[in-house]
Amino acid sequence: MKTEHLTIKELTDAVGGGVTPRMVRHYHTLGLLPPVQRSEGNYRLYTQQDVQRLRRVIALKQQGFQLSHIRQLLDSQTEETVDPTLIAQLQQQYRCVIQQITRLRQTASALEGLLGRDLDCQITQAEALAQLKQLDVDAREGLGKLDQLWLDLDAETTTHPEAFHESLQHLLPDLSAYSEIAVHLLHQLVLACGDVSLVNSVRLSPNAIASARDALKAGCSVITDVPVVAAALDLPRLAHLGCAVETLIDDPHITGVSEAEQAFWNHDRWQQRLQQMQKGCVLAIGYAPSVLLTACKLIEQQQIQPALVIGMPIGFSHAPAAKRQLMTTQIPYITIEGSLGGGLLAAVTLNALVETLIAKPDCHCYLTRL
Repeated sequence: MKTEHLTIKELTDAVGGGVTPRMVRHYHTLGLLPPVQRSEGNYRLYTQQDVQRLRRVIALKQQGFQLSHIRQLLDSQTEETVDPTLIAQLQQQYRCVIQQITRLRQTASALEGLLGRDLDCQITQAEALAQLKQLDVDAREGLGKLDQLWLDLDAETTTHPEAFHESLQHLLPDLSAYSEIAVHLLHQLVLACGDVSLVNSVRLSPNAIASARDALKAGCSVITDVPVVAAALDLPRLAHLGCAVETLIDDPHITGVSEAEQAFWNHDRWQQRLQQMQKGCVLAIGYAPSVLLTACKLIEQQQIQPALVIGMPIGFSHAPAAKRQLMTTQIPYITIEGSLGGGLLAAVTLNALVETLIAKPDCHCYLTRL
């Protein structure tokens, strides 16, 4: 059977993503793409295998992998062993990325220090911007002036309480696509952790708020993974709605992430209690990723059917995987992508939903916007 070949232009069109013929030639030079058959006119001819290879290169590049590492990854002969040299190189790249994140966080903090000023601080803000223009080119002298600049700015903070929501308006991205209730939720999460960038990692399923409000109005049960999450909930407001709070791993001695994870993994009784969870409850997970992984499995098997899952466990491999699994289910969810999370954020999420339900029981803005 004759193999259908593609020209370099047809190859880039098939892959898309802004790939150009010049990039393809560069990848050949680096060894990312293997040598290919040539036409009589000496033009490169590509197959569907080349299309798949280039797609993998582009996907890995978009994930931030260096081109030299991508070649090693794709050329690995076996998946059963791990090249220690490659792992060491990836660890070095990770450390460099963390350093970049640290520098960006410092830049973000400086910008927050300027842009996050409320109305009472705006005169000082203008003075600070004027001083920034005058910073000396000399690094040492410039840094000294910058330290004095922050001292001048910070002196203004003793004259009035901070207007948090006013500051957030200057710092948050455009949230006009979100409903009023969703915006309140995002504001509360940011204020709980002090990280404005968290907004970019929060994920709500389209029906999350509607399902949560319906369940809470009906006096649903609220189930947390560990006692410390339950302790952070707004119990008076939940009682007002008739919502009882239960704890899955109800061992008062469990106060940390590692303890919660090991307890759930090692004791069948906690897993059995999860299987017995009432239909239509709200499940708030802020610590143990294995609880969320198991809940997702039980949901897929139609053994449990919560009205909402607040999935915010902490962890560096299991937690991100559990959150990805949650987002593939048909159950309404609110989660935070990646390793970020925690019991406080899980509790704040539910508390924000309860607060807006009681304050605005007839609001339906969430039905037309995210």
